[in-house]
Amino acid sequence: MTTLARGLDTLTRDALAVLQPGFTGTTAPDWVLRRLGEGLGSVGIFGRNINSSEQLAALTAQLRAEREDLLVAIDEEGGDVTRLEVRTGSSFPGNLALGAVDDTALTQAVAREMGRRLAACGVNLDWAPSADVNSNPDNPVIGVRAFGADPQLVARHTAAYIRGLQGAGVAACTKHFPGHGDTAVDSHHAMPRIDADLDTLTARELIPFRAAVAAGTKAVMSAHILVPALDPGLPATLSPAALHGLLRAPVSEGGLGFEGLIVTDGMEMQAISAAYGIDRGSVLAIAAGADAICVGGGLSDEDTVVRLRDALVAAVRAGELPEARLADAAARVRALGDWARQAGGPGAAEGIAPAPEAGLRAARRALRVTPGDQPYEPPTGPAFVAAFTPMANIAVGDETPWGVAAELARLLPGTGTATYGQRDIEGVTDGVPALIANVLGKAADRRIVAVVRDVHRHPWMADALDTLLAARPDTVVVEMGVPQAPPTGALHIATHGAARVCGLAAAEVITGGVAGG
Repeated sequence: MTTLARGLDTLTRDALAVLQPGFTGTTAPDWVLRRLGEGLGSVGIFGRNINSSEQLAALTAQLRAEREDLLVAIDEEGGDVTRLEVRTGSSFPGNLALGAVDDTALTQAVAREMGRRLAACGVNLDWAPSADVNSNPDNPVIGVRAFGADPQLVARHTAAYIRGLQGAGVAACTKHFPGHGDTAVDSHHAMPRIDADLDTLTARELIPFRAAVAAGTKAVMSAHILVPALDPGLPATLSPAALHGLLRAPVSEGGLGFEGLIVTDGMEMQAISAAYGIDRGSVLAIAAGADAICVGGGLSDEDTVVRLRDALVAAVRAGELPEARLADAAARVRALGDWARQAGGPGAAEGIAPAPEAGLRAARRALRVTPGDQPYEPPTGPAFVAAFTPMANIAVGDETPWGVAAELARLLPGTGTATYGQRDIEGVTDGVPALIANVLGKAADRRIVAVVRDVHRHPWMADALDTLLAARPDTVVVEMGVPQAPPTGALHIATHGAARVCGLAAAEVITGGVAGG
């Protein structure tokens, strides 16, 4: 194990300690290993770093050989947002599915199994769960990532998730404080704004975060959202009022009394980088009360780490950032690293009985099946899956497969599929009718299964579905987003998420198999 490099002052080591950078490759680059020796306290793992569980375990072992108390973080929510299974789809349903079942013991069991798998791979910090209350059904970035729209439901499942994850030795990072659920803008692209008053925030957004703190969450992630009731000028990530004045403040003073690690959301996101730049934004975030700077989803090079380190050091020397604040942030990173070293790792995973079917059981229980006017007859031969696909948000990504086609083809050999998007009707004569004519031509006499995702948010998708159902009333409809629109079709299946196991559970029902297992 490499010892800390001599010749680096405490200030420089503290500046490195508060960074959570990403990198490219499935083995650790030399620059990462070198920076670990200089004080870097965390790294972030993304889908690009993972080929298999065995490879990931070897990568984290390589990193930890340089620093035993290293925090290895990952964005593994399960459901639509997965990094462990980025190329296959997740073995776990996401939060909305778990909220739909509303069995906290099940949520805890699913999170514990996820934690066990992460720990076995050497990951000890998960940027999850999402504690957002999805009060705006048109939210473009949260949706099925939330347990639901009811604050109390979200609170009890957030707490259960934390207990499960941390019971496996993996620190939970509850997000996106003070709550991203009432936004209509994706902070990856622009600055969202929540105009709710303080009473509404207290009765809605903050309830799950209070439950998370009570459950002992080791970390909380800030949101790049403007909440004028807290701070009229600065987004929460950069706001002393939101972080120090609310999240850290004692409960007796109206705060949440959180003592753990405050992590920023990705600093490359346009809500911060476009308005402040990541250098200035990182300085402001640490000054506001954040302890760790998440960067690396998009910027994953050594130059970024050096830039941010030097910006923090320069800010301290210029009197813009108190040295004590930076030292406190670095100490919190190291304290969580010490906890994770003692509580987590492959040894912790070995002490937990595997539960490989936990995710599928949860996905089956989450299904909501609504029959049409006529008795449903499952197809006995090949089907045709028409997937009406919206543009994926950045958190989900477009490389993770979703839908029911693969699982249905396994159960009904010869099943075909085609994908349709808004681009297929824009600028096209008779756009929707032409699209549906294409579906009908490819399907021929096979049963059609229409897969949609948040159909209530996409008028083109709703028009296409209505047109298809008028032509083929026997079409099965599978909604894999938020089931806000009224059920339609010969059989309507709401999966509450697009994870691989959600597709499998839906395919079983389409073919007349199990549900509610």
